[in-house]
Amino acid sequence: MQHRIPIDQIGPRGEAMAAAVQACVHCGFCLPTCPTYRTDGQEMDSPRGRITLMKEVLQGDLSLEQAKPHLDACLGCLSCETACPSGVQYRDLISPFRAWANAKSPKPRLQRLWHRLLLATLPFPNRFEFVARLGAPFKWLAPLLPNKLAAPLDLLPSSLPKTEVLDEKYSPTAPPRGRVALLAGCAQQILAPGINLAAIRLLKAVGYEVSLPPEQGCCGAMAWHLGEDSSAVKMARQNVDAFSAQSYDAIITTAAGCGSAMHEYPLILAGTDRHEQALALVGKMQDVCQFLAAKSDLTFNATAQPMNVTVQDACHLLHGQKVSRELRSLLHRIPGVTIVESAEADMCCGSAGTYNLDHPHRAALIGQEKARHLTNAGAQLVVTGNIGCLMQLRAHLRDRLPVLHIVEFLAQHLSDTHK
Repeated sequence: MQHRIPIDQIGPRGEAMAAAVQACVHCGFCLPTCPTYRTDGQEMDSPRGRITLMKEVLQGDLSLEQAKPHLDACLGCLSCETACPSGVQYRDLISPFRAWANAKSPKPRLQRLWHRLLLATLPFPNRFEFVARLGAPFKWLAPLLPNKLAAPLDLLPSSLPKTEVLDEKYSPTAPPRGRVALLAGCAQQILAPGINLAAIRLLKAVGYEVSLPPEQGCCGAMAWHLGEDSSAVKMARQNVDAFSAQSYDAIITTAAGCGSAMHEYPLILAGTDRHEQALALVGKMQDVCQFLAAKSDLTFNATAQPMNVTVQDACHLLHGQKVSRELRSLLHRIPGVTIVESAEADMCCGSAGTYNLDHPHRAALIGQEKARHLTNAGAQLVVTGNIGCLMQLRAHLRDRLPVLHIVEFLAQHLSDTHK
């Protein structure tokens, strides 16, 4: 059935949006995979329901104000894409729709101010470090504050690690076999600087020169998911230029959300003069585990004691980039590690970019459920591939179970032959 979506009035992303709407046959396979539907049980808070809402708004059959509360509640975890037998590209619809909606009807003033504050802080490491170091000593105030104010404090570690100044280039420890570029990330540099250092160490160990183009900036994921189109386009253009300036064998990301957003650069930059460059870059983008898993000469020392490890599949790795077995493949190479799977391992942890800041109550319910499953898995350690998941899980697991980014765990056990 053809829908009356006015593609020419939507802009350069209109065809992709219309194709996503057309592909949905309303079968309902997405419902049990959607965190908000599982939490609330409301049809309009499911992927199928949201697609219907967006279609009706675009066709002029429903007001934007009626649809926005349900669309704002979407985590953008993309689990619906994995479940969908019709291949609906939900990502081609939800973020472009939010950008279109913001242009049509500005957000309420308080929400607009909140998002401007986030966009003025989180994508800029120096600014974020200042705010985070200011806030960390006041974590104890979180239970006394309203949810919206408590959430940022609750997610911060009690003390921030020492930040590391990264070089522009790192030479390999093994015979040179190529050169890669690394996306440094934003909040990750402040909250967990060891992730980049571990990734660099692993990449050097398998013979790759690692470059960090100084012109790079925020990947734009947060702006894109919030529907802040001009900011997302600006950030995407900056990175396309930065990573196109030289030739690399691969462009490596260590955060699932960043990698997934960069894969969407052709959509973000549709209709701009950087669209073709974005298409060319996508073919070189890889998550660090995806890249390392293909290197058979990467070996590891045994753990001091046998250890059960469970993997928290970050949504934008599992669903967004289809990367999952690679994490397990690398862990299998460490003698002494046994991988144990948790129940509902493919479900979102509730982080979802800034979702746990925008919707703290719902994010907390999802996070608590995830923490329960991870605790019951019988593991001694949780590893994940995304800084957002890392902070969310640590907040909800508390002292019950340690959580590490997988590259930090791999680097800890890197074989002596690579030194």
